[in-house]
Amino acid sequence: MTAGSRLDVAYGGNGWSPRVASMRDELGRLWGECGLSNEWSPLESVLLHRPGPEMEAIRDPHLVQMSDGLNPEKMRAQHDALSRVYREAGIAVHAVDPEVTPPPNLLFVADLLFLTPEGAILGRPASTVRAGEERFVARRLGELGIPILRSVRGTGTFEGADAMWVDERTVLLATGIRTNSEGADQVSRQLAEMGIDVVRLGLPYGAMHLMGTIRVVDHDLAFAWPGRVPYEAVETLRERGYTVTFIEDLDELSRGFCLNFVTLGSKKIVMPKGNPATQALYEAAGVSCITVDVDELQKACGSIACLTGVLKREGGEWGMGNGGEWGDG
Repeated sequence: MTAGSRLDVAYGGNGWSPRVASMRDELGRLWGECGLSNEWSPLESVLLHRPGPEMEAIRDPHLVQMSDGLNPEKMRAQHDALSRVYREAGIAVHAVDPEVTPPPNLLFVADLLFLTPEGAILGRPASTVRAGEERFVARRLGELGIPILRSVRGTGTFEGADAMWVDERTVLLATGIRTNSEGADQVSRQLAEMGIDVVRLGLPYGAMHLMGTIRVVDHDLAFAWPGRVPYEAVETLRERGYTVTFIEDLDELSRGFCLNFVTLGSKKIVMPKGNPATQALYEAAGVSCITVDVDELQKACGSIACLTGVLKREGGEWGMGNGGEWGDG
């Protein structure tokens, strides 16, 4: 090719336009809107999977990690009620909408992804019962234009419910029955590339996810399960200015899933109905509570937080501190 030819632009000549914007700059423009870097800013969009015909196909609930006596129609009605709560709060609700009948645990979308300020880290569930669920979520993220920054690979396992934002620069990441060391290593490397500090934790035996042991409702307030939450999780939060309040009603913790809530915004949550003692504890701390009856869904061994894949919080693509934004550097 000779200098000055009209194809010069493809080789960096006149008219070449270098791509200098960061991934964060491109979210909502070239990519779909997504991102978060804390657990308390106003929730803007979620990903859900309404229980489908896979529920009628269950022959032995224990073999798919669920309890006896499932009523699929009641599960769907309760799931619809949760969706309405989100929509009435102005939150965009996206459906996984699998192209074929999926495995029965797909309804627990929170395990299958973890959102960052630049896009999603795709999970890789630990159980053979849930193997392959991630491909349904990957397909839907692609349709929504949400970047998948990493898919956990090899023999790594990672479930999104084992990771939690402390602030815009810090993530708690737990290993246990659902997330192994290799999976946590991969997630840690991805976050480190983004300048995020990762605090690694070990879950006590018998704890399913980090999500079930501690939840954040504001930049300085969290609630935890005494005797189950990792010591390092509490200390990390306290070091960063949080008050960590322990829930006292063990029956509501274990049977009522009272800690399995979703934060809709600063000190505002949607929680399972039927936990009066814990609801009173939350409200005494200034937390506004919306309750939803999900007792049938809970027979599948999860609740509201497990059902909800969080895709975006206000300002999440840039990161929100205590009252301000930080840029891309």
